[in-house]
Amino acid sequence: MHASVQPFPYVQALKPAFFAGDPVTVARALLGAILVRTLPGGEILAARIVETEGYDCPRDPSCHVVARLPGAAQAMGGEPGRVYFHHAYKQALLNVVCRPPGVQASILVRAAQPLLGEATMRELRPVRRALDLTNGPAKLVTALGLTAELAGQPIDGPAFYIVPGGPVPDAELQITARVGLRRGAELPWRFLIRGNPWVSPGKPGADPPASRPHGAVRTATP
Repeated sequence: MHASVQPFPYVQALKPAFFAGDPVTVARALLGAILVRTLPGGEILAARIVETEGYDCPRDPSCHVVARLPGAAQAMGGEPGRVYFHHAYKQALLNVVCRPPGVQASILVRAAQPLLGEATMRELRPVRRALDLTNGPAKLVTALGLTAELAGQPIDGPAFYIVPGGPVPDAELQITARVGLRRGAELPWRFLIRGNPWVSPGKPGADPPASRPHGAVRTATP
């Protein structure tokens, strides 16, 4: 695709500084943003983020697993805005490192809605239903062709980056506890677009938190 007709231009990519703050706030802000992957042959794939989770080890009991995963503590405590693949059950899950160096924190992208290149996504991840392409954290890694060489790279690299999408107002936001956790299961750090069919089928590890305002809507801006 020629640069002049690229619908998600690289010049709009979110910079690493965007991820330097509280990962829970960043996780909320990333809803509606667009994942853009440029494959080695030049084809562009894109998907809209519809579900995220925040992980903030200084105050997060679930981070006990980081200490026993080789290289995880170092990667998660690195420079903000770096790609980090957290591995669970031998599957890579897309994270982006948050907070200043030395603090282990990240956001997990749990689900996305395909926007561009669905045919190629189906080649990378053969499925019967389009919903099953990217409605889970390991699924989207495969469907978008996110490979190991991206690990540790800045999130604004030309091969993989995130551009702002349309803002998701609080009226379309759902906040729940996170999925698949034993410790810290009750923390309301999972954010999703209410009613979006590409949200993952995973169930929160605890009852959903009581409904309450989450504050002003922050949107992803370059």
